[in-house]
Amino acid sequence: MEPVELRFVVLGAVRVWRDGTEVDPGPPLRRTLLALLLARGGAPVAVSDLVEGLWADQPPARAVNMIHRHIGELRRLLEPGLPARAEGGLLIRGAGGYRLAVPAGSVDLLRFRELAARARDARRAEQPVRAVAAFAEALALWQGPAAGCPAGAPAHPVFSGLDLEHAAAVREAADTALDCGTADRILPALADSASRHPLDEGLQARLVLALASTGRRAEALDVYRSTAARLADELGVDPGPELSAAHRRVATATDTATRADAGTDTATGAEDTGTDGGTGAESASEADETTAELVRPAQLPAALPVFAGRQPELERLRALIDGDDHDAHGDHDRHDAHDDHPGDPGDRGSRPPQTVAIGVIAGTAGVGKSTLAVHLAHQVADRFPDGQLYVNLRGFDPAAPPVPPQEALRGFLDALGVPPQRIPAGLDAQAALYRSLLADRRVLVLLDNARDSAQVRPLLPASPGCLVVVTSRSRLTALTTSDGARPLTLDVLTPAEARASLVLRLGGARVAAEPEAVDEIVALTARLPLALAVVAARAASHPGFRLAALAAQLREAHGGLDAFRDPEAAIDVQAVFSWSYDTLGPEAARLFRLLALHPGPDVTVHAAAALAGLPVARTRALLAELTGAHLLTEHAPGRHTCHDLLRAYATELVVADESDDERAAGVRRVLDHYLHTAHTAVLLSEPPPSLVTPVAPAEASARPQPLADEAAALDWLTTERAVLLGVIQQAVDGGHDAHVWQLVWTLERFHERFGHLQDYLALQRTALAAAQRLGDAHALAQARHGLGRACLLLHQFDESNAQLRASYGLFEECGDANGQATTLLGLWNALTRQGRLKEALDEAGPALELFRASGHRKGQAYALISMAWGEANLDDCRSALTHAHQALALFQDLGVRMAEGHTWDTLGHVHRRLGEHRRAVLCFERALVLFRETGNPYEEAFVLNRLGDAQHAADDRQDALASWRTALRVLAGLDPVQAAEIRAKIGKLAS
Repeated sequence: MEPVELRFVVLGAVRVWRDGTEVDPGPPLRRTLLALLLARGGAPVAVSDLVEGLWADQPPARAVNMIHRHIGELRRLLEPGLPARAEGGLLIRGAGGYRLAVPAGSVDLLRFRELAARARDARRAEQPVRAVAAFAEALALWQGPAAGCPAGAPAHPVFSGLDLEHAAAVREAADTALDCGTADRILPALADSASRHPLDEGLQARLVLALASTGRRAEALDVYRSTAARLADELGVDPGPELSAAHRRVATATDTATRADAGTDTATGAEDTGTDGGTGAESASEADETTAELVRPAQLPAALPVFAGRQPELERLRALIDGDDHDAHGDHDRHDAHDDHPGDPGDRGSRPPQTVAIGVIAGTAGVGKSTLAVHLAHQVADRFPDGQLYVNLRGFDPAAPPVPPQEALRGFLDALGVPPQRIPAGLDAQAALYRSLLADRRVLVLLDNARDSAQVRPLLPASPGCLVVVTSRSRLTALTTSDGARPLTLDVLTPAEARASLVLRLGGARVAAEPEAVDEIVALTARLPLALAVVAARAASHPGFRLAALAAQLREAHGGLDAFRDPEAAIDVQAVFSWSYDTLGPEAARLFRLLALHPGPDVTVHAAAALAGLPVARTRALLAELTGAHLLTEHAPGRHTCHDLLRAYATELVVADESDDERAAGVRRVLDHYLHTAHTAVLLSEPPPSLVTPVAPAEASARPQPLADEAAALDWLTTERAVLLGVIQQAVDGGHDAHVWQLVWTLERFHERFGHLQDYLALQRTALAAAQRLGDAHALAQARHGLGRACLLLHQFDESNAQLRASYGLFEECGDANGQATTLLGLWNALTRQGRLKEALDEAGPALELFRASGHRKGQAYALISMAWGEANLDDCRSALTHAHQALALFQDLGVRMAEGHTWDTLGHVHRRLGEHRRAVLCFERALVLFRETGNPYEEAFVLNRLGDAQHAADDRQDALASWRTALRVLAGLDPVQAAEIRAKIGKLAS
């Protein structure tokens, strides 16, 4: 069959060309399915993700069957004449889903990304004209919203992400073009993107500047005016700093050009100004009279006398006040209002911004937001001589609703001395009067415990000399995007700051007398300021108590603060946490409770979805809600965690509010999620000949995470290793023995590959105990085999031999020929390391025959390597070379690069035995490259050791020392026995 030339479009309506002729992809559902495959750029898409992408949260009962049917239709569309049920070579099944294997040049999305990358490279190389040309070519590929999603309709997150990727490229292209004066090249794409994102102020600002730079200033000002009106009508906000700065820049240029074109006479202009000056003087006089009547408020609460630490945060906030934090406002052309009056009150040589400075301090309950804000306010109060305003907005108060903005404004107007009869009734009118009163004044406004941006916005002054500090448990991102606020997320104290806080509260002598108890208190309170304050208050009220006794109470509370709750206190830590919790929606609250069942230390969106039994997209939104409420922290992209005290609080909630059955179901879903994802990772990375199949298929609600390839599998295993260890312990504690031994099996090769040998050994003992409890012969065979390999790698040869021989008998009992053969190779390895070479070779031959009988080509290759190594050690080097080259051909044909590295290592060993040291060096170097490419530091170190031996034999002393020293650095923490041998060789050669 002649190959078919295909071309695909997904950047707009989904279209397909076959051999130059456009063909119909089919009904909308099939088009969307094709778009999901194209959007992944050749990577697999799990069937569960396809179901979610096609039907969101309400898939039909036959969703999977429908996908299979549409896949079949797409295969026949792409490969005409394909027999029924044949898979063909383009739409390939694997890794729990499907992938579209088409050349990169045939998909417009991949071409777009290639051109965008080329543009960014040119930009980094300071070749802006070339960058603009590449950007323009890339942007020309877009024909509308990705996958043809209608404007205003909710798009699948994959397609929304593509549209955001396009918008980001448009911004980069606009910035580059504006810098080099070629805005006309990208103006069509910029205008199109701005029209599709009418509330994106960044795009609108760039469009204003691009239009003006091409001489279309009137259109530029129209864009600003229409955007400002839309922001006011739809969001109730004024233009933010970036759009305002673009407008000022264009408007100033327009005014200058107008005056130049009109030939305005300077003297006449001065005369006109003077003529109008009488009225201006009267206005100024009236304003002075009005402001003279205003009271200079001083409403700040008292500063905490035991404030400790927070110096980096204070420096960032001071930079905002000083006007040095340009990025906070997006205005790099600020002018100092006091440049001509260096003696003005409050002038400290700073550059106040053109807009009011706003700082948002966000963080979880009890982290010290208000304390930091009040401390800062007292430090800088002298820089705001016209007063300080303060209000507690009670955004999360459990006993009262949040303070309405109108009530807060009324309090501010009272504090500013406005007579009650002059205070208007409406919110807008009050806000206008408030802004007018603070115009040209330098006032500090502290808005504490804000609920949301809507509560804050009417309280913002307009004077650039003012400072607003807002604290909230929410991030108030709308203030950042629309009002130019500078966010600061406050974390817990550092250990040193926590100790300093205790010193201030309890005295240096008492803290110094019990350093270990203090360290434990610091750890158990998670360095949360409020928690430390509760503990310190207890200690201060009982000066005769030893701190060790208080630490023990805290420890017995399992990280919570029940032992310290004071029934007469106004608040306690649980109450503070509950305030944030009570604001959550029902689904987010349930997820927060269930997260207490996750073993940690952090959780991904897929794992959280499994825990809750919810779709991934919905879970992602709930995690965002929890993160926004500071009940979770997204410490790395897509990875969420929470402080121990919050986990303790969630644990209390899940026990109180979730039934035993629901908690058990959540744990089972989590165990299934990690087991099936880890099993996929094993199959993608380095599956052993004797495979384990999970005892039961994963339910859809377990949400196994899709993994595209070996790199993704290794990345997942590396990132999730700590979590997986916790999951295994959770399975042990819950009596899920089948999950225990299977999870341990999935980590065997990874732990071996990356040298986590002590964990490997401990886990195999855990797996063996679980298999014994189950009484499952196959589980016992696998567990004993894994324990034998772990003991072998740690040179515990007697136990290794015993476990491997027991494993062989169990595999024979189960009829698992590949398991038998794998165990024989393990025995070969153990005997070889003990120097029992002839016995070892006797195990490799039968292993080869078993693999040949079962048709396992990779197993045959491993047996051939083993035979080659053993034959070389027994001086049968010619046979060794034959078997090694046979193995090399198999591994290269199978594409198993790490095993290919082992084979080159074996060839190096054979050539060394033949005295061909230069050839041995070349073989070891080839093995080294392969192990580095596959990320195998343990094997890399062993090859370096043997490379050093070959270099030493070839009289390359310095190269040998370098190889051994590099090997020693790796093995020192992984294999102390081997490290000692290398250290001895280095000492002998260097002496």
